[in-house]
Amino acid sequence: MRIFDPHIHMTSRTTDDYERMAAAGVRALVEPAFWLGQPRTGVGSFTDYFDSLVGWEPYRASQFGIRHHATIALNPKEANDPRCREVLGVLPRYLEKDGVVAVGEVGYDSMTPAEDEVFAVQLALAIEHELPALVHTPHRDKARGTARTLAVVRESGLEPGRVAVDHLNEVTVAAVAESGCWMGFSIYPETKMTAERMVHILREYGLERMLVNSAADWGRSDPLLTRRTGDAMLAAGFTDDEVDKVLWRNPVEFYGQSKRLDLSTVDAPEAWNGNSIRRGGE
Repeated sequence: MRIFDPHIHMTSRTTDDYERMAAAGVRALVEPAFWLGQPRTGVGSFTDYFDSLVGWEPYRASQFGIRHHATIALNPKEANDPRCREVLGVLPRYLEKDGVVAVGEVGYDSMTPAEDEVFAVQLALAIEHELPALVHTPHRDKARGTARTLAVVRESGLEPGRVAVDHLNEVTVAAVAESGCWMGFSIYPETKMTAERMVHILREYGLERMLVNSAADWGRSDPLLTRRTGDAMLAAGFTDDEVDKVLWRNPVEFYGQSKRLDLSTVDAPEAWNGNSIRRGGE
């Protein structure tokens, strides 16, 4: 089983997680820029973080034969902090970097006027830089937040097929399916979505425009839940080809719209084989 995790925050994970992921079949991933757990107080802390997403993390992933890509944005939570607005001015230079395959995460946290403004600005950047957009839906009042998200996407002029609306559940999936946007689901041990619930959604809504991710951020999470979802699909009667579509071909299709997706080394002979781990300065 080959896996492309389309939304996973490896900054919050250990090197051992990369090793486990490679052994489970993860060959590629996208790491979106997100909130780091406490307020950042200036643009410099963002640029240092963005630099790690396009430099250090791709190197760390490559030690295990995993191809790392990133999305770059001012996240919704920090869109409300005036000290962070300067970040919007530095985004264009990062959105031109190799390995940056979308603008994201953008969207809503508390659905404030500030978030409205920053969301619209960054969707315009996606159009300008010819990139897809990865959209975060709020954890609270999710149905209203998703409806508002879809309205802003329509107003932006960005084609729905170039937008992935993430963190969906049974309440919000129908509206996004009807919109033409891609549907993203974060599989967690206790919150958001489980592998078993995901199987039911796939049965009801089909496999087209479906993205399954582990997100795996600072809270209780598990970077192997994409693999668990694939196993649950097989146990439920889905074929190997259908699992491959959801866990590999769909994310390749969505992020491939950036024209920057590079999977040329994924199956290279020198890719990690479980016996060639380099740690630290080794």
